[in-house]
Amino acid sequence: MSKLFQKGAQYPPAADIERISKYYRGRTIFAGKQAEIYERATEILKGTPHEAQLKSLYIAVNVMDVMLTKPADLMVAEPPTFESGKAGDSAEQARLNAIVEENDLTQMIHETVIGAGYRGDSFIKTYYAPRADVTMTEELAAEYEGITLPDTPAEPIIEAVDAAIVFPELSRGSRKKFAAVNIAWVEWVEEPAGFVDSKLGRMSTVDVPYLNVERHVPGYIVHERFKLSEAGVVNEYGYPLSTYTIGDRVATGRASDIEPTGIPQLLVHHIPYKTTDDDWRGISGVEKIESVLAAINDRLVQIDYILWKHSDPIAYGPDDIGDDDSDEPNAVRWGGKYIPVGKEDQIPGYMVWNGQLDAAFKELDILLGLVFQMSETPQWLFGTTLSSDKGGTGTSHTDGGAIKARFMPILTKVKRIRHHVDKVVRDALWTAMQLENAANAGVEGYRPYDAVYPKITWHDGIPRDEKAEAEVYAIRTGNKPTVDVKSAIKRMDGLDDTQADVILTRIDDDEARVNGTVYSSVFNEVVV
Repeated sequence: MSKLFQKGAQYPPAADIERISKYYRGRTIFAGKQAEIYERATEILKGTPHEAQLKSLYIAVNVMDVMLTKPADLMVAEPPTFESGKAGDSAEQARLNAIVEENDLTQMIHETVIGAGYRGDSFIKTYYAPRADVTMTEELAAEYEGITLPDTPAEPIIEAVDAAIVFPELSRGSRKKFAAVNIAWVEWVEEPAGFVDSKLGRMSTVDVPYLNVERHVPGYIVHERFKLSEAGVVNEYGYPLSTYTIGDRVATGRASDIEPTGIPQLLVHHIPYKTTDDDWRGISGVEKIESVLAAINDRLVQIDYILWKHSDPIAYGPDDIGDDDSDEPNAVRWGGKYIPVGKEDQIPGYMVWNGQLDAAFKELDILLGLVFQMSETPQWLFGTTLSSDKGGTGTSHTDGGAIKARFMPILTKVKRIRHHVDKVVRDALWTAMQLENAANAGVEGYRPYDAVYPKITWHDGIPRDEKAEAEVYAIRTGNKPTVDVKSAIKRMDGLDDTQADVILTRIDDDEARVNGTVYSSVFNEVVV
């Protein structure tokens, strides 16, 4: 199989144009900037008297923001716990806790789930390098004397990668397994202008596009850099996407373009939102309901226009009606237009058009209900309902089992997303520990440890009746303890082993201070 990126090829590849366009289109809808929806309404009303007012009245309802954020909230509202399977004071658990904390993994999971929600895919990369970017400090040191670079030790880093610049290469005969993963992005560099640009265009510098490629294969990362030339814009899939033709390969500026990783697996991991067995690409929470979202916005525009149009309707009546005190005896008292008619014709009135608002609102209710149903989200989950649906507010059930039953649609969705996230986060943590050991092999003073495949304990994010749970546990065990103090502290407060150990030490110190160190039995001894 040939590489995706080489001289003469297109960037982005033709096979990825639709996928990347979907990413940007989903991002536009998530951000509430539905340009393509506005164009749909404009096309419908083109050539009518309403066309001029449409831009002013256009309403973009950002339903998908809250719809895609809620699953992420339920997944990590209660932070998950990460276990190595080793003792709490072991090196493995200590390093696992440190990697999770230093990479703010809970927040990264929350953001990754939201991103996958409107794109369908998210990618995270694991590598071993200094976390701080000292590029600006290096430039400062080159300009001024006496500037010293800060100490930036390398550490395991887990971070999200923009899915629009990730291009996997599938294994032969597989639709799900990756043989290589390319991270390729365009960089615009300001360079001195050539003779034609400087003379005709009177420009001293021009911006030149370059393609940086980071190709991940098992055991190695290959770095490449190419010149680019603009090839045009593709708007076939609802988003204007710039394309380029790859030119000559140029120097990357690195000491070595081939970087060994020291481990056999890929360092880039894929998190899909929803998948099928015949394609690696994920299915977003937006793409299946784009047309329904467009219809909702169009209907709101129509309702809003009707209400504005008829807030000051045209009046009709006798032609001599007016204010006798004014300079014009027949001045009309209405603020809008007035059509005079003869006295024998009709009494004064308004020309009112039946805009069928009841039907419009009924359709709007149905469309909103479809969005919630197709998104597997109960309307009352947000504390209220938008349509006349029904389903209540979700607050009438206080029993834990009843609450879970009411939450079943969204909980099922969250569990499906969690299956993908759980595997990838565990892979990333395992890879991070392997990278740390491989990078420090033979380093004096470094104490190696076993890279263990961790376990993540997730919480469902819904309210729990802890008293009822404790009573059930007591009945089933005959009032025997079901959890040790350390585990209870970790679960209740969302702490790791090190933090829980600190609290246990303080508890022991409090008991020693209050009770002292003398056993109370000495006061009960009988002196003979």
